[in-house]
Amino acid sequence: MVTRVATVAFEGIEARAVDVQVQIIPGSVTFTVVGLPDKAVAESRERVRGALIASGLALPAKRITVNLAPADLPKEGSHYDLPIALGVMAAIGAIPADALAGYCVLGELALDGSITAVNGVLPAAIAAGSRGLGLICPAATGPEAAWAGGDLDVLAPRSLIQLANHFKGSQVMARPEPSVAGLAGPLPDLADIKGQEGAKRALEIAAAGGHNLLMNGPPGSGKSMLAARLPSILPPLSPRELLDISMIQSVAGALKDGALSNRRPFRQPHHSASMAALVGGGHGARPGEVSLAHGGVLFLDELPEFTPQVLDSLRQPMETGEVMIARANHRVTYPARFQLVAAMNPCRCGQGLEPGYACRRGPNERCMAQYQARISGPLLDRIDLRIEVPAVTAADLILPPPAEGTREAAARVAAARTLQGTRYAARGLPVSTTNATCPANLIEDVASPDAEGTALIRQAAESMRLSARGFHRTLRVARTLADLDGEAQVRRLHLAEALSYRGRGDAPAVAA
Repeated sequence: MVTRVATVAFEGIEARAVDVQVQIIPGSVTFTVVGLPDKAVAESRERVRGALIASGLALPAKRITVNLAPADLPKEGSHYDLPIALGVMAAIGAIPADALAGYCVLGELALDGSITAVNGVLPAAIAAGSRGLGLICPAATGPEAAWAGGDLDVLAPRSLIQLANHFKGSQVMARPEPSVAGLAGPLPDLADIKGQEGAKRALEIAAAGGHNLLMNGPPGSGKSMLAARLPSILPPLSPRELLDISMIQSVAGALKDGALSNRRPFRQPHHSASMAALVGGGHGARPGEVSLAHGGVLFLDELPEFTPQVLDSLRQPMETGEVMIARANHRVTYPARFQLVAAMNPCRCGQGLEPGYACRRGPNERCMAQYQARISGPLLDRIDLRIEVPAVTAADLILPPPAEGTREAAARVAAARTLQGTRYAARGLPVSTTNATCPANLIEDVASPDAEGTALIRQAAESMRLSARGFHRTLRVARTLADLDGEAQVRRLHLAEALSYRGRGDAPAVAA
């Protein structure tokens, strides 16, 4: 007789159904796991054996074969421990054979019989609900699974003994409650920054339309402080965004104690990060920083110090909002709709724009051109806002705090986002669609300028040699500026300001 237990294998954030088949027959005393298991799955035999002995059960002196079907799908991770153990327990009569029929199971076993946390419980719970099954998962991840739906039957035992007692009716486990991670503290406020009014304006525009932003300025001018304050003016997460972000974090093991966070991600990898760390890959094709920043901000400080090949790997996810990791035995797609904010110095010494400064490496223009040439033109073309952040003077620092801060800026951003959500929902797009993510064929319709604006954009497209992408991105920024002003029509004033944010970033290229 073959005992079957349902579990899952992960391909990105998708949970594919896996059938754990356990057969115990007379023969040589062996415990074999087949079905393309990796090292962690193969080692589950010893963890299952130790956990069963600690729970008062002994494996029969027979031939035990565990098949993980489908056999051609690679199986990775330690979450197969619990379904294998429960399949063996059902096969030897320790728990009712039909008790597991309506559940999807995942969890790692300790040698003392306790069940420890694993990654991917949230997508597994959603997949189980779509298949009409309940979920058995570790107690530490029970609050995470409870977010999949109020009608999903979730069992979150702490040990094999507790689960066996539940199936026998001697102990009833309550359904875990959804949990939200406690706030680590208030987000930094824009009022902390003195001066830099132009940079604050650009930051507000970036937040209102979801645009990418590049800040160029000398060291100590406040670029990192500005970037750290962008999440404070972004609108709250919608339920769909919260679910998508949490599924990625669940697969990556970034959810603590099964509690979901309602804050937008803010990722700031070091400039020594590899391509696999940034876009994903490595063993098991894990999600990278671009996916962990999905729905939030990816901040790249010291942008030219990143390896050029690593930077250029961002080009495809910046356009499509997803990244596909193709390996010999993996084809995994992760969401990657992030907002890129980058900061850089004008040159290696950082003082190239300072009046009267003479660089020892040669003319200032050549020093700046060589340093900024590490960033490719196609990547720059995907950045909507490029601004210069000048050094802050002592006169600015002794001024009192500015009258406006995060609260006022966030209110304007929320109003602009509401206009965008209403506009795109009426055209059949998700409410979370922004001007930056609107399809190119639609942005020409919603951002159609007036007669004066049309003449300006036509002239600018020729004089600035805008690419088709640059043309559309200028329209996107102009549409955001009109939304901040509460105007339905994009005017010449909005296009002029949008073009100024592209022209500033092109100045160093002329020096090259």
